[in-house]
Amino acid sequence: METRQLIEMLNRDLADEHAAILRYLIHAYLEGEDTPLGASLLSRSREEMWHMHWLGMIIAQLGGEPNMTPAEYPYDPSSRSTILESYIKYEEDLVPHYRKEAERVDDPHIKRVLEREAWESSYHAVKFRQKLSKLSPEEAQGKPEGEMELSSSLLEQLQSEVNAKYNEMVQHVRDSWVFQQNGLLSWEIMNQSMEKMKQLAHFAEDVAENGVNPDFAVAGLETGSDIRSSLQAAHRSLALDRERHAGLAQDEELQQHSGLVSNLDLTLRQEKYQADEIEDWLNKL
Repeated sequence: METRQLIEMLNRDLADEHAAILRYLIHAYLEGEDTPLGASLLSRSREEMWHMHWLGMIIAQLGGEPNMTPAEYPYDPSSRSTILESYIKYEEDLVPHYRKEAERVDDPHIKRVLEREAWESSYHAVKFRQKLSKLSPEEAQGKPEGEMELSSSLLEQLQSEVNAKYNEMVQHVRDSWVFQQNGLLSWEIMNQSMEKMKQLAHFAEDVAENGVNPDFAVAGLETGSDIRSSLQAAHRSLALDRERHAGLAQDEELQQHSGLVSNLDLTLRQEKYQADEIEDWLNKL
């Protein structure tokens, strides 16, 4: 298989794994991370993150640009039962898909990765089937829903922050793959993406608890090949974040919710730390 064809094939897989991450993550937030089903979905989402990571690393090593736009994830939202049945089918379909791709690849590492994606997808299908079997009839027929407690204006602000943090996280993930030749610095960038995910959760959990799907739409990612420019853009983004969040912290409605207050305070402290780290990296380049 030509390198170009291999990159295209792996990028399609990358988009599928990205879609699975978001579907299970959104569902986990809607259920509540402290519920048995929510915790299980969060665990599956994290495993899909590894699947996406392995593929992204390979694509960048081959000289390709990782496709950071998620594919569609087909599912039936009628009930928890139909949702989980959709997940089972999605994962089961990936098993022969990845096995077939592995047969087409000569590189032993890529072949192993694709084979592992296959048998871990089979494992995920089993886990979803187990979760479905443990639901009571009432749970199975119901849907993950939250109660609207926040005003539409505050909810809109939080939703905007969800999307901003998601895009910052995806940008860092992409950059960590593309700039692998920078060694340790690429892993430092990946560490920042993990912190972005924590900050994302601070906002996404409250959005989901109000019965709204968090906004995970990719928009305006930079695909440059200069690490200095990428880090400078990340530093500017953090400055805007901190200014915006300092203002949000003064919102009268938000101040009535202790969880939001503490999460926002933590986010501001983390953003200051991240900005200082990036400044150091830029000074050493």
